[in-house]
Amino acid sequence: MRKSLINLFFFGVILAFSTCALAQSGGDTSKGLSSANYRIYSVKAGKEVDMNAIVEDMKNYDVVFYGEEHNDSVTHYAEKTLLEDLYNKYGNKITLSMEMFDRDVQIIMNEYLTGFIRERDFRHDARVWSNYSNYRAMVEFAKLKHLDVICANSPSRYTHIAGVEGEKGLEKLSDASKKFFAPLPYDTATGAYYQKLMEMSGHTIMPAGKSDTAKHLSPPPMPMMHFDLIVAQSLWDATMAYSISEYMKQHPEKKVMQVNGRFHSENGYAVVAQLKKYNPKLRILIVSSSSDDDGKFPVIDWSKYKDLGDFILITDPKVPKTFKD
Repeated sequence: MRKSLINLFFFGVILAFSTCALAQSGGDTSKGLSSANYRIYSVKAGKEVDMNAIVEDMKNYDVVFYGEEHNDSVTHYAEKTLLEDLYNKYGNKITLSMEMFDRDVQIIMNEYLTGFIRERDFRHDARVWSNYSNYRAMVEFAKLKHLDVICANSPSRYTHIAGVEGEKGLEKLSDASKKFFAPLPYDTATGAYYQKLMEMSGHTIMPAGKSDTAKHLSPPPMPMMHFDLIVAQSLWDATMAYSISEYMKQHPEKKVMQVNGRFHSENGYAVVAQLKKYNPKLRILIVSSSSDDDGKFPVIDWSKYKDLGDFILITDPKVPKTFKD
């Protein structure tokens, strides 16, 4: 469990440092997949349901969090399906928000969605994740249907400062730079979520080059000799929440589908908790998706997952992953 939690956090770091525009998987991973490759459980109803149950339930909510495992082929198919179904039900009221893009590339996203720039330039300048082929279908759907896409995350350069120097380091930045992350001071993880982060790494990360994931990183601007995971992770969480909150203040008629690693939203922690602080009136729905770790799919012990969200989506582990974590 500890290793999987570490992977959930550090995969985002790995991809955030990557400026490569080519996807590792090299193509569309959704071919041949269908609803037979996943099962959905409604915690409230206490039974298995189909995707339409989430779509219908959204009439009572403002934001739906889709927590994913980044290398799960089936979950990418399912989240794309959910976006399409939400659009079919609610039309242009739907907005897509993504962990996979940082706030400082919002103008580039907007230029691409409105057709001003080529996809080649978009991929390069927006610093798309190295597995962008897993998310491309959602971005292209948003472009086709003229939907907004929120670039929700904090750029990794600021996460690095937060982890090494704390919020005092961020305070030294210009006002122009501070627009790209949550306002200071921001809340850091507390309670059960704090304990979860502590269990991941003992609160600090080993010097660069010593961890299993560090070898995949491009060299950071300065050695991460002492990196405070709590402060850094909380900046990501707070920034994504702040991005959604600010958008909803300007567009109260909209419904947002936020896509992020499941660690950022399951149990109502992290981004969900931060969003409630920024905007307590928002009604939030949580979908938590993961692969079946019992190997008995499609027979699933739902009692193991029921505390993770409002809907639990479990995928078939036999379907190949988009890359190895």
